[in-house]
Amino acid sequence: MTIPHNTQRSGRALRFVALVRKESLQVIRDPSSVLIAFVLPLILLFLFGYGISLDTKETRVGVVIEDVTPVTSDLAASFQASRYFSVTTGRDRREFEEDLVLARVRGIIVIPADFTERFTAGTHPQIQVIVDGSDPNTANFVQNYVQGTVATWRQLRQSETSAQGPPIGVEQRFWFNPELTSRSFLVPGSIAIIMTLVGTLLTSLVVAREWERGTMEAIMATPVTAIELLAGKILPYFILALASMTLCVLLAVFVFGVPFRGSVGALYLLSAIFLIPALGQGLLISAATKNQFLASQMALITAFLPSFLLSGFLFEINSMPQIIQWITFVVPTRYLIPCLQTVFLAGDIWPMFLRSTGAMFLIGSVFFILAARSTRKRVA
Repeated sequence: MTIPHNTQRSGRALRFVALVRKESLQVIRDPSSVLIAFVLPLILLFLFGYGISLDTKETRVGVVIEDVTPVTSDLAASFQASRYFSVTTGRDRREFEEDLVLARVRGIIVIPADFTERFTAGTHPQIQVIVDGSDPNTANFVQNYVQGTVATWRQLRQSETSAQGPPIGVEQRFWFNPELTSRSFLVPGSIAIIMTLVGTLLTSLVVAREWERGTMEAIMATPVTAIELLAGKILPYFILALASMTLCVLLAVFVFGVPFRGSVGALYLLSAIFLIPALGQGLLISAATKNQFLASQMALITAFLPSFLLSGFLFEINSMPQIIQWITFVVPTRYLIPCLQTVFLAGDIWPMFLRSTGAMFLIGSVFFILAARSTRKRVA
């Protein structure tokens, strides 16, 4: 007896609706899903927004003035007026050596005794900068800010004393983030990290939970196909992940003050396409492990850590070894983070978005194909 095509289609639709309803009820009844989708993102977002900052302000330094003159006092005052330094002055560098060792100061700026004489004679006076090399980033910041402060001070002095007129000045202008606030690009990047954790971690527990509870055998006895099973399970988590993203965006704009210059449509399009590899990876892990604890650990190791370390969120990809740079091409957050930062700070740049969405869709398709092959209609 041949079953009419319309009847088959209606049966597939009813099975799919039943699967979605079942998984939605499971989400509502499971407190861990709500904790992972809404409470954990809040904690991570506040940690990223308030706990992590790449802005170097009021760095503690010691300024040694070996010979107090109007010139050296004026230079020391320039360091004290800088918003990048918190200055303590002294007459001998030995006063700050122990503070540098104990990290109470990050650098020692020594204005030598012959500074005034060499400056007056125009013989290129020098100052010494001693920094704590155990923290290379801060050491570089201190060195660069000292050079900038000295250059600005010297330019002002020459404009006051030179009869040839002031030297040429350089006016700097920073697009998209004029104040160079690290929070403005850390918070959008952290939303991508949170979406990775929510999407992959939640879905990694889906099929594994069915195997542990013994309900997968009952599902296998039904006419449900592997594709219908996977689609019915990811749809509720897809909506849940978008809701979590919406909450994070609202906090980013109204609590952390990050500007939002793009469109809401572009934001949701990027997020929806990113969830394809995120959810697909979670399903693949879940189908392969069949154990919730192992699935959660695999999700953290294979999704969260690469997204945090290899996506360009905190570490520049171009400064990584070449083989690591190649690995980053299969990390979906590598493509989402710059897109989210662009949506927030610059606006809709569709050529960039299209390239990134294409890469994310390709990676997600591979994950879903592998997950479908791993979820076969048989009892293992």
